[in-house]
Order: sequence, then structure tokens, then C-alpha cells
Amino acid sequence: MTLKELEERPSAAARKDARREQLLGAATEVFFKSGFAGASVDDVIAKVGGSKRTIYSYFGNKEQLFATIVEEISRRAMGPLADEDMRRESLEATLCEVGRRYIAVIMSPEALQLYRTIIGEGIRFPQLAKIFFEAGPGRASATLASVLQRMATAWGIHDENYKQLAEHFLGMIRDDLHLQVVLGLRPPPTEEEAEIAVRTAVKLFLRGVHPER
Repeated sequence: MTLKELEERPSAAARKDARREQLLGAATEVFFKSGFAGASVDDVIAKVGGSKRTIYSYFGNKEQLFATIVEEISRRAMGPLADEDMRRESLEATLCEVGRRYIAVIMSPEALQLYRTIIGEGIRFPQLAKIFFEAGPGRASATLASVLQRMATAWGIHDENYKQLAEHFLGMIRDDLHLQVVLGLRPPPTEEEAEIAVRTAVKLFLRGVHPER
């Protein structure tokens, strides 16, 4: 093997990371198709090869494997709601930005499938539901609450329950629209429908925070 080939050869750590991602991808397909109870590690192995020992060396057991999927998808989905990245020059502009990003996240195919899976499995596996909430919806509201708190004086926010304010706003964004999509009663909203949902929620929120306006 030449020096160039040695330099281009992936390191052991890179190969391990790539294998981990391959296993997670296959496991995600299996869990989303069959649910936690109906899925098996053997189904994952059938997709990408390997052994139970290999999977357990990466993730511990079946529940921890599913927990990893839940956490990683939730964190990846909520990435567009990173704290400083979503703040704008005014409260209205910030809420519009947050609303647009949030509705895009919760209506994405991956997030919808994860939500449906957690709803189906959360009662039997409450720890998985907790991981999903803390890494997903809970993280989104906590991030917005942090922004509202830091900018409260500049934006004229007098209600100091910032966490509740954030939860109310994101709840208005979800509204019954999200539930209808989760239940398969309608497709995800178009860009125009999503924008109307965001603008309506922002308008109502601003009236509540600034009733004098």
C-alpha cells in the first residue's frame, strides 16, 4: 500500500462512526415500520449485517438503541431553532422566524413519524417519551423562553413567566393543524397555509403581550 493510500484510508474512529450511523439508519427504518415492541435487533442485522454483539457494543440494548434514535432525530430536527440564530431585531420578527422554523420542523416527514411512534410507545416506555420531549418540544420552548427573557426589557415584555409564554406561542403554531396531519386526516400544510398559521399565532401573541397596542 502506498503512502497516499495510507493517508486516504479512513481512520479506525471514522470507520466506527460510519458504522454507528449505518446501524442507526437501519434501526430507524425498522422501529418506524414496526414500532418499538414489534421491532427486533435481528431485523436491523438483516438490513446491514453484523451481529447482536456489535449492536450492543454500540448502544447497550434495544431500548437504548431506540432512545438514541429518538434523541438524535429530536436534536437534529430542533437544530434550526438554535438560540442566538433565530433572534431578530424585534419581537414580531423573531416570533415569525421561530414560527416558520418550528412549523417546518414539526411537519417534516421524519419528525411526524417519530411523533407517531412516541405516541404509540410512550405509555409503555415513559423514559423514551421523556427523552423525546426534552430533546424536542421541550428544548424548543426552553430556547424561545431564553430569548424572551433576555430581550424582555427591549421588547416590552412584562409577564415574567417566559417558559409559559414560549409554550403558549408554540402551542398556537401547532394548533389542531399538527394533530390533523399526525392522524393522517390531511397532508402537511402548503407554504401559504404555514405562513397564515404563523402570522395568525404571532398576531394573537402580540395582542396578549402588548394589549395596549
